[in-house]
Amino acid sequence: MPGCCGSSAPKDDQYSNRPQPFNPSIVQQQPQPHEKPALLAGTPSTVPSPPPPSFHTHQGSPTRLGGVPWTTPHASMMNMNASQPGMASYDLSSGRPNTMMIPGTSTTPLYQPNPVRAPPRLASTSPSITGSMANTVTSMSMSMSKNEPGGLGEGRMSISIDFGTSSGGVQAYASSRIASGAIQQILNWPGSFETFRKVPTCLLYDEHGQVLAWGLEAKNASPMPGTFRCEWFKLFLEPRALRDESAVDPRLPQLPPGKTAMNLIVDFLTCLWEYAKEEITREIGAVADLNTADVVVTCPAAWDNKGCDLMRAAAIEAGFVQSARAGDIHWRDRLRIITEPEAAAVHCARLTDLHKLRPSQNFMICDAGGGTVDLACYKIIGQVGQNGNLEIAEICARSGANCGSLFLDLRFRGLVQTLLADHPAHLDAASLAYFMHSFSQTDKLAFRGEMDDETYFHFTCFNVQDPHDPSVGLINGELAIPGILIRREVFDPVVNQVLEMIEEQSGKIEQRIDALLLVGGFAGSEYLFRKVETKFSGKIKVIARPSDADTATVRGAAQYGLSRKAIVSTMIVPRAYIMKVKLPAEPEDWLKRPAYIKENSSRVAICENRLQYLVMKGAILRKGQRVRTKFCKFSQNSQDCNFVAVLYTAESDKIMRYTDEGELTELCKWTVNLSSLPTFQQNASVAQPSGFYTEFELGLEMDSAEVRGVLFYEGEEWSRVVFDFLN
Repeated sequence: MPGCCGSSAPKDDQYSNRPQPFNPSIVQQQPQPHEKPALLAGTPSTVPSPPPPSFHTHQGSPTRLGGVPWTTPHASMMNMNASQPGMASYDLSSGRPNTMMIPGTSTTPLYQPNPVRAPPRLASTSPSITGSMANTVTSMSMSMSKNEPGGLGEGRMSISIDFGTSSGGVQAYASSRIASGAIQQILNWPGSFETFRKVPTCLLYDEHGQVLAWGLEAKNASPMPGTFRCEWFKLFLEPRALRDESAVDPRLPQLPPGKTAMNLIVDFLTCLWEYAKEEITREIGAVADLNTADVVVTCPAAWDNKGCDLMRAAAIEAGFVQSARAGDIHWRDRLRIITEPEAAAVHCARLTDLHKLRPSQNFMICDAGGGTVDLACYKIIGQVGQNGNLEIAEICARSGANCGSLFLDLRFRGLVQTLLADHPAHLDAASLAYFMHSFSQTDKLAFRGEMDDETYFHFTCFNVQDPHDPSVGLINGELAIPGILIRREVFDPVVNQVLEMIEEQSGKIEQRIDALLLVGGFAGSEYLFRKVETKFSGKIKVIARPSDADTATVRGAAQYGLSRKAIVSTMIVPRAYIMKVKLPAEPEDWLKRPAYIKENSSRVAICENRLQYLVMKGAILRKGQRVRTKFCKFSQNSQDCNFVAVLYTAESDKIMRYTDEGELTELCKWTVNLSSLPTFQQNASVAQPSGFYTEFELGLEMDSAEVRGVLFYEGEEWSRVVFDFLN
């Protein structure tokens, strides 16, 4: 029975759902990046035509947790022919980018950013501002919008969660009925009578895998037989770790027996959420309708869509969103995942008095947290509404890497192990944890670099045995380490990596960067801030740490959830989205890949292993824009209604035609059920022994962190596409 291009179409073959090749307006399995298909000689004429901080131990028992489940493209990219999908050339004569329509997309074109023309330099910029910062922690914030321009409506609540590597929490909340709508903070956490802006991302399990304590109580718990203290498990969702278990940093703690990283994330988020609901309800009473709240969760910029999807699944399992009433079928849409630098940028966009930036100026966000450092560049477009918030647009593909302050702790632990290699009494788990805690809470942020080279830093030993060996720095029960050794072995490798990232990110755009804003817990490091100032003050006039820099991400996420009009109007697609296709052979294929060409049952030459770009890396999309593409599926009967294909991603700027030209990553298998589509039902209702074709339109919607698929019918959303993310 004829399939795509007349080839046979096995029922379970992934690529049997191929489009009708004879209608030039329809994409053949995927949109075509090169020449349009033409009527092929030898094509059977009978083929039907398709239709259209410091911690204090709490002496009480651990909290009982009932029900706790266990870029702007490089210049070389800009000079490419505009016929490439999702690309546009730049018209230097008009000063505007040419538009380029992806085949089958909506009428709004995609623009490529201008890498050449820089905005005029403005003489007025504010001086850099510094301030002390706290350590990175998991954070959560909650906001309820005021009935004002840019808000959602009276009493609508938005909760943000910054799930950090070393710490996090429910950070703030606001209501139009309380404190004039100002964002409030959750400052009281189990395990301490003091207040903390964040809570450690830490769990304590018993030998049966049950949660004994979380947050401060788990962090401060003394080692006990049969218990497992777990930290830093967020790093297991890093893209390389997801694809290859051997890529997991060996310095990370082992997971408890029978537990996966996802189990730990769900357990921690559940503890966090249950406590947050109690606190919010206690503070604002009946005002807080948590069952209908919008929830915004942040994730690192370096995460791929699979990591974000796992984060979404964990948040839903932890109960962040749920059906609030009968017929509430879109309750999952109340959960949004955005990148950490975008959330921080939203916070900074409200602080216009700090950096005095004006429309057309550019700024970079450096979100230096506990596990990751994320970078993103934005241009100020104008103001949103009458509240003074800035509208900003991403001008360069964001980037990130695992070089946060946690890696200072790990390098410090390695230095201690090296110095005390001949003194095992000080290398047990409790002793190393004691050394690391002392370093993290006292010297990590205050360290000044070269200014402390001649200073000795003293760390009290946990064990009283073997207290004295001056040759390695053990003096009367203390380990003395010279500052120059700490700088060279602990700080410089991590700080230099951050500096290289900033240099690389700034080199992606040929426009002036007017401000560099450092946020996150690691931004409180005096040494890091001074090194950034020293290296970049000649290029960037304003280098500053905004107010609330350590909680900028979670505050910005809450503001993001409240805003009716997007503060960040456009985004740069950080990677290409591609599909593997089989297309009629072209002269270029005969010349370059003759081995890929085979004749189908209709004696039509078909080139296999071709690539079709749905969205190019570096394409500019409006927030919420859906890039539409027409497809066509051949069905043998009415039961053959599922369109299945694999979606790939590529990090390379190179435009690839074949699968062997560069590295591709299998992102997900997407499945589209066409059975409810009127055109499919109409075709299926007519007996057609040779099968039939169904034309349909899919939209790919990308936010800062997530990718979604939508099936359209007559221009309207018909249903959602199921993405099955691959390992």
